[in-house]
Parts: sequence; C-alpha cells; structure tokens
Amino acid sequence: QVQLEESGGGLVQAGDSLRLSCAASGLTFNNYDMGWFRQAPGKEREFVGAINWSGGRIKYADSVRGRFTISRDNAKNTVYLQMNSLKPEDTAVYYCAADAARWRTTTTANDYDYWGQGTQVTVSS
Repeated sequence: QVQLEESGGGLVQAGDSLRLSCAASGLTFNNYDMGWFRQAPGKEREFVGAINWSGGRIKYADSVRGRFTISRDNAKNTVYLQMNSLKPEDTAVYYCAADAARWRTTTTANDYDYWGQGTQVTVSS
C-alpha cells in the first residue's frame, strides 16, 4: 500500500510560482530516490528532476534548470518541486515517483517503482 500523493498544482499566469509537494506513505522514505516527471497532452512523459535519498545528488532537465528546485524533507516523508518563472510550456500533469535504487537519480521513467496520481499545472500567457 505504497502511496505517493501530489498537491500544489493549479492555474497560474506566466511568471508566477508554484510549489508542488509529494507526500509518501507505506515506504521507508529515505531508502528511495525521488523524481518529478511531467506529461502534456499528446506528449511523452518528460523527466523534470530527481533527488537522491539524502538530497546531495540532484539532476534537472535543461528546460527547467535555473527555474525549478527539488528538495526533500525526510522527516516529513515529502519531496518538493519549487517552480519559479513559470512558462506556458510548463503546462502539464506533474507526477512524483520513487526509485528504490537510491543514488541513481535516474531520468528514465521506467526505472521508478512507484508513482503518484499526478497534479495539474496550467500556466496561462
């Protein structure tokens, strides 16, 4: 009964900020690397960022580097995605995912073991 639950999505204007949260339950949180992915209509699921179990190893997609920040609070079993300077092309359903192979910070969706249900982010121009 592992569950990942995203929250924080919504409708914003270009240039605004959002912080997404993903609360995990049913797993030992610091045994997992965590990733964020997004999927726009008609598009493939796209890697956004990943953070290893301790927070010391982070990867970002080129499209979000400098605007988005991944962090985690292991005491709260929660991973965050701070999104600044949002653009219309950031519009997508955002998913968090958990990978038991910690330290890998993989960019490949199929490597992840558990997924949340997604939260919609819509950025208007």
